[in-house]
Amino acid sequence: MSDLERSTLERRLLDRVRATVNEHALLRDGDRVMACLSGGKDSWGLVHLLERLRRQGSPRFELIVVHLDQRQPGYDGAPLVAYLRQSGLRFEILSEDTYAEVRAKTPPGAAPCAKCSSLRRGILYTAAERLGATVLALGHHREDTLETFLLNVIFTGRLQAMPAGYVTDDGRFRVIRPLVTCAEEELARFAALEGFPIIPCTLCGARADSKRDAVGRLLEQLEALNPRVRESMLAALGNVRPTHLLDGDVARAWEARPASVPAKSSPSDRPRRFTALPVLQSDWP
Repeated sequence: MSDLERSTLERRLLDRVRATVNEHALLRDGDRVMACLSGGKDSWGLVHLLERLRRQGSPRFELIVVHLDQRQPGYDGAPLVAYLRQSGLRFEILSEDTYAEVRAKTPPGAAPCAKCSSLRRGILYTAAERLGATVLALGHHREDTLETFLLNVIFTGRLQAMPAGYVTDDGRFRVIRPLVTCAEEELARFAALEGFPIIPCTLCGARADSKRDAVGRLLEQLEALNPRVRESMLAALGNVRPTHLLDGDVARAWEARPASVPAKSSPSDRPRRFTALPVLQSDWP
């Protein structure tokens, strides 16, 4: 039963990744993709699914896996290296003591994530340039982008989430997130079925009561109103009505759009992967 479940789940995740790659033009023939492997369930899923996509040959791209050993206490990268060697993937292991620097520069009680992310990003960008990578692939999934969206709306007053792909400010690399439509729970189950050697993060992996945890709980509460709220919210991020927002710059840019870009005003504009549930008038206050 587990083999059937594994193959079914792999196919479903791969279909989502392929659709995201195609819809957002994330990959091109000739790309050299550096997949950033933290050792967590999501980045393992990223590496596995990108390799399956690469083997299909459309588009044709190279894949290099890069793992950063941040010298955290108790770190043991041997199982990760053994798994990568057995898989036949091209990979490289980097080692930098970012753990000590993050600890030294993070005030008591503060989250270390921003500083840690900044240090990792610099190291990985340097590695990507040395390896001749044109694309960096990250393992952010559906819940990451929904929680980021809620964090920005609730705490910073911005309508912003995680894009499927973007170009770095210096124009050197394209950064892609092929897993943004993949559910975290499915990636976790797939990692368990595949037996990926998971490396926990001792900096923030066990951190509780953060704002991100709070919006995660909020999503769970919203599921009581609509069991498909995550799918609905993800669809909304790709189904924007510029004329119904309050940002004047967005409104002016929309008015100045090329004639080839149609207005978005009919139900047929809804994303294909989601059909809205009917809402009764009595459901509203």
